[in-house]
Amino acid sequence: MAQTIIEVRKNPNENNLGVLRRFSRRMQESGIIRKVKSSRYNERKESKLKIKKSALKRMARRVEIEKLKKLGKIISKR
Repeated sequence: MAQTIIEVRKNPNENNLGVLRRFSRRMQESGIIRKVKSSRYNERKESKLKIKKSALKRMARRVEIEKLKKLGKIISKR
């Protein structure tokens, strides 16, 4: 993400609430908060290798269960 610097200086006759209001308005206009919130829960995609390994594990587990069903060690729920 590109670095954005927002600077607000206090004018002599301005109170703290006015400075805070100007700062928050500039933050909102710059869109920094929106970018951060949108990427907050972003998750990386799984690698192809990890997807393949998990698929192979599922297939092996399925074959093992079928084998145990044929031997009568597992009673099928159907």
